[in-house]
Amino acid sequence: MKARTSTGTSSGTDPRKVALASLVGTSIEWYDFYIYGLAAVTVFAPQFFPGSSPLAGSLAAFGTFAVGFIARPIGGVLFGHLGDRVGRRNTLVITLVTMGVATFLIGLLPSYATIGVAAPVLLVVLRLVQGFAVGGEWGGAVLLSTEHAPGGRRGFYGSFPQLGVPIGLIASNAVFLVLTAGLSPEAFSSWGWRVPFLASALLVIVGLWVRLQVSESSEFEAARDRSMVLPIAGVLRHHLPQVLGGIALFTGITGVGYMAATFSIQYGASAYGMPRTGLIAVVLVVAVLEVPIILWFSSAADRWGLSRTILGGAIATAVVMAVFLPLLASASLVLTAIAVAGARWASAPMWGPSGALAAQAYPAEVRYSGASVGYQLGSITGGALAPILTTLLLASPLGMAGASVYLVAIVVLSGIGAVLAARLIQKREISSSV
Repeated sequence: MKARTSTGTSSGTDPRKVALASLVGTSIEWYDFYIYGLAAVTVFAPQFFPGSSPLAGSLAAFGTFAVGFIARPIGGVLFGHLGDRVGRRNTLVITLVTMGVATFLIGLLPSYATIGVAAPVLLVVLRLVQGFAVGGEWGGAVLLSTEHAPGGRRGFYGSFPQLGVPIGLIASNAVFLVLTAGLSPEAFSSWGWRVPFLASALLVIVGLWVRLQVSESSEFEAARDRSMVLPIAGVLRHHLPQVLGGIALFTGITGVGYMAATFSIQYGASAYGMPRTGLIAVVLVVAVLEVPIILWFSSAADRWGLSRTILGGAIATAVVMAVFLPLLASASLVLTAIAVAGARWASAPMWGPSGALAAQAYPAEVRYSGASVGYQLGSITGGALAPILTTLLLASPLGMAGASVYLVAIVVLSGIGAVLAARLIQKREISSSV
């Protein structure tokens, strides 16, 4: 029998412990995902794509980074099926182990100089596995927190899995910052970059121990439908507008996040010769301060309304993204810090409550599948494509003006997605009450 808390709640269903378990698990998964992004913009081009031009090397590095996004919807469908049928917790255990194994193997991968073309091929395969795992992680973690949350507090408790993104970013950037500062460029390029990948094995063990302490929610147990052959089929047949709204919602949110977290480092270092160590430090400090901002806005969203909070964040973020690239192009570390901070802090009111809003859009029996697919497809149209399309636009006749318009447009799309999701939730609640 599970221990009970002082309030009489089973420790396995206590909202605070469930939120902590979701936070720890997603932090580890995003640490794994982000260290790949940092390695892609620091060492992967010479290690796995030698002899290419600077532009081609950057595109190849961003390309292998984006490959992980391709597998994310597949992971969302498969793990969404398991999560809606078998349970959220057990599915999240599988995603955590899968991610950990892929990350550890990347740390052992020989370079192009050692095994030739097999090196980038294996790198892409392991990145696909990473994307496959993270595709099933987000939806389950958000649902585990929101379904255990007290009434009227889903925005706040649903933000804890969202905090895994900045915390994973903090951990990954801190490790890379220490290594790049403490090792010579030759040592870091030779073996130092592998350390963060190999260390993931220890983090996964901790995450598994924490995650196995929680139980399924009563809401899921009541709605579980083991007779359903394929939950995603029900989602696409009956909830396609919610999927489209989720794609729109997360296109801008994830696009802005990756532009600030990874593109800013690559662009500043390769285009303007800014120190990578300084750029990584900027992203690290911004992410640390981002955590309380997300918590505050997510708590406030339970009073203001989830969609209203996200819409306000979209307006603020659109203003920031209009000047984001010109600030980076200043080649000033101070102005770059303002750009990165503005992008991530302005988007915090969007990111924090977005998980709870996406989850509310679906009934419990298909919630894992629906929320996961909408988020993962939005991550492709936003997070995966934004750095690549921005790089291409900057090199085209449209230049910085065209790239800036594109970044503002994807943020506007997120605001539209939030409004659409809210209307669909309201419509479903009205129809269910009739």
